[in-house]
Amino acid sequence: METLSGRANGTATPYDGGNGEAVDWHAEGPGRRVGYDDLTAIDWSFEYHKERQRRRLLARASTPTTSGLAVLLLGRARRLLDAGQVWVVLVLTGVAAGGLAGAIDVVGDWLADLKDGYCASQSTDGGAFYLSRGFCCLGYDEGAQCDGWRSWAAVVGVRSPGVAWFVQYLFFVGWSVGLAASAALLVREYAVYARHSGIPEIKTLLGGFVMRRFLGPWTLVTKSLGLCLAVASGMWLGKEGPLVHVACCCANLFIKLFPNINNNEARKREVLSAAAASGISVAFGSPIGGVLFSLETLSYYFPDKTMWQSFVCAMTAAFVLQVLDPFRSGKLVLYQVQYSSGWHAFELVPFVLLGVLGGLYGGLFIKANMRVAEWKTVHAGRLPGPVTQVAVVALLTALVNYPNFYMRAQASELVSSLFAECSTLVEDPFGLCRTGAATAGTIVLLLFAAVLGFCFAAVTFGLQIPAGIILPSMAIGALWGRAVGLVLEIGQRRYPDSLAFQACEPDRTCITPGTYAIVGAAAALAGVTRVTVSIVVIVFELTGALTYVLPIMVAVMLSKWVGDAFSRRGIYEAWIARNGYPYLDSSEEAVAALPPDLTASHVMTRAQDLVVLTAVGHTVASLQHVLDARPAHRGFPVVSSDVRNALLLGYISRAELAYTLHAAIQPPRSLPPATTAAFFVHQPQADPHTSLDLRPWMDQTPLTLPSAARLHLVVSYFQKLGLRYVLFSDRGVLQGLLTKKDVCYLLDSADGLGRPRMDRGPVESPIDLDESIL
Repeated sequence: METLSGRANGTATPYDGGNGEAVDWHAEGPGRRVGYDDLTAIDWSFEYHKERQRRRLLARASTPTTSGLAVLLLGRARRLLDAGQVWVVLVLTGVAAGGLAGAIDVVGDWLADLKDGYCASQSTDGGAFYLSRGFCCLGYDEGAQCDGWRSWAAVVGVRSPGVAWFVQYLFFVGWSVGLAASAALLVREYAVYARHSGIPEIKTLLGGFVMRRFLGPWTLVTKSLGLCLAVASGMWLGKEGPLVHVACCCANLFIKLFPNINNNEARKREVLSAAAASGISVAFGSPIGGVLFSLETLSYYFPDKTMWQSFVCAMTAAFVLQVLDPFRSGKLVLYQVQYSSGWHAFELVPFVLLGVLGGLYGGLFIKANMRVAEWKTVHAGRLPGPVTQVAVVALLTALVNYPNFYMRAQASELVSSLFAECSTLVEDPFGLCRTGAATAGTIVLLLFAAVLGFCFAAVTFGLQIPAGIILPSMAIGALWGRAVGLVLEIGQRRYPDSLAFQACEPDRTCITPGTYAIVGAAAALAGVTRVTVSIVVIVFELTGALTYVLPIMVAVMLSKWVGDAFSRRGIYEAWIARNGYPYLDSSEEAVAALPPDLTASHVMTRAQDLVVLTAVGHTVASLQHVLDARPAHRGFPVVSSDVRNALLLGYISRAELAYTLHAAIQPPRSLPPATTAAFFVHQPQADPHTSLDLRPWMDQTPLTLPSAARLHLVVSYFQKLGLRYVLFSDRGVLQGLLTKKDVCYLLDSADGLGRPRMDRGPVESPIDLDESIL
């Protein structure tokens, strides 16, 4: 044990507890706190204790007293306004999320159509350059010549079909690379946190981690604009995951208007959980699915009140998007479909096959994506910069996408056509429903597009660009699902009297390939994210087909089981581990992987390996030297002056210690650092004008357990209470320390999943001297 002490003489001074009342710091308590440092964990129990104290004072003001009726009514009005603040934030967040989602849809479609041509303002239809092809040609039947839309080949003046195809090819590639590079440049220059999906960081943040600027205004603007550019580039990425990040950024901005919420990290995370639900709601047009997605995937702490708040926020966002109607089709998303036919018992076999394929896809995709990320890390010195990497991948993607008819279109348009039921289809841009479309050639093209999409998505997800993986996974699953449906359709037409198709009614459609596409999409999404219930609900809300819930449930269940055979982590958890975020898995399966007979003494950092502070014997200068010499330490146990029997007195975090030392040497106190004594216990003979009492800033009641406590119990404390650290003592004597980050590493090791070593930035505790957060 490294014990740090100096000299001391001083007394305690009463401090204000922040509520206008004198506080007796001779009594034990959790201590005062300052704001959390960047990339550190919050103390959930302290935050909720602080909120209970605030509510108690607010309730006291509305209790009948002798002060009069006016004071009583004023106090109750304050309580009502206080309770309504969170609902104002939720409604404003829903409105903003719905509005931004609609704007991203409109702008993204316009930019995507620029790869093919533009809407001429000189046309007789009253077109304008800022209109997408859909709005420019609104009212035209499929196949009709749209006078207002001009392709780039027509602009150049090329009439030969072969040369025109080549000109269109060049413009398609040029626009794709330009849009993708612009998005990457925005991220690099203005907000690096706007990259990727944002869901791994949202999960970590909701788990109690502080990430400054991740939800800032620059991140919101960059993410929104970059998402429009990235989606329009035609790369294999989606906007569904990033919309969760956008919604949380909106909520964070509105939270700042209300200090009661903004100053409490626990309440803030409850609101952010609700905002995340609104992001999924506008991404899929699925309010209930959004609430369940937040509950199942994103939120670490999800009480009953948060579910109701999530529902209100998700419903508001979906309502605003419905009112805006960005597609002028009455649909919240482009690939909403309705099915009029049911399914037969024999179709369970191909549905099971799609579930297995979804699990295989998820497991292989995560491994491939992680291998690409590891390869880029190993060869970082020889690779070009992030903007160049994005441009190169966009170039390769565009070169391959354009010749393949299915890959050339936007992913949302492709998924919409693959999901469609031919009997109700109005437009068929891919020719999937025309007579004779069910051929071996079509099946081969669909499967080829699925394989290429897998490769491009594995490389794209992880680039320095706003990019989600939900829509690409759905597109890949829909491609092979439609292919399986076409195989069955061909078989049923050729052998209608076979035993397998006896349940089919004559002169009626028996096989609907679109249903196989949506089951395949659900299975692929479940395989890559390991999400189950919310996916089933989202797909149900997309299709409105209650009869297909059972096949979707079977496919999703099998997909998760097969995917778990590769690894228990989904793609978001894999990236959390890849980035080294201290996200503590709260599932029971994580604890079950630990050896049952392991105790805390086997894994804790023992007292002799810790740096501790003695109760007395310090000066302001000596404590400042401790902080300067150990920048990686996030806190220090405080023990009695008798080193041989180091009785545990408390724990002080680095932030609180640094703050009070700095405040002591600044006006109005202006204490001399070299001679001012500092102490952590009551000193009755100390002069309050020449000493510094650190008890108000020390946690005098830290959670302690005996060193013989079962490790299962210790991990459960971290999971259920949201602790940052646990101190171990036997008969009051300090034995060791375990931090949240230690538990994260421990669970990963028990599960056979390594977490990368980190080598820069602050750490959570003295145990992690060589580890930090990326």
